[in-house]
Amino acid sequence: MLTVSDFEAAVALYRDALGLAELADWSEGDAKIVVLDAGRATVELVNEEQAETIDRVELGSRVSGPVRIAFKVADSEATAKRLASGGAETVAAAVTTPWNDRNVRMRGPEGMQLTLFTVLD
Repeated sequence: MLTVSDFEAAVALYRDALGLAELADWSEGDAKIVVLDAGRATVELVNEEQAETIDRVELGSRVSGPVRIAFKVADSEATAKRLASGGAETVAAAVTTPWNDRNVRMRGPEGMQLTLFTVLD
């Protein structure tokens, strides 16, 4: 669950620009909640040294906080353009990682860092 101060901007980014399907809208009056299908979720635990390595590869220096959401997408660069049009900020341009992904780092309207990754063949 992400608690956001600008609900409409978050819906526009995650549902409309990123394309996560809306599974339910339980909004009632001023209480707003939508459930979006983000596919299979995993929790990746890393220590500070590995977080530093990942940020250095993707951005050149350590900038992410303790939480970053990664989305596997068909085309990370095209998805990044859609997200930028939907209100996200590009933090770093696309890079090919040593683990053979094409990654783009974004920041959502609430400051959440997002990694868009495409697995290369």
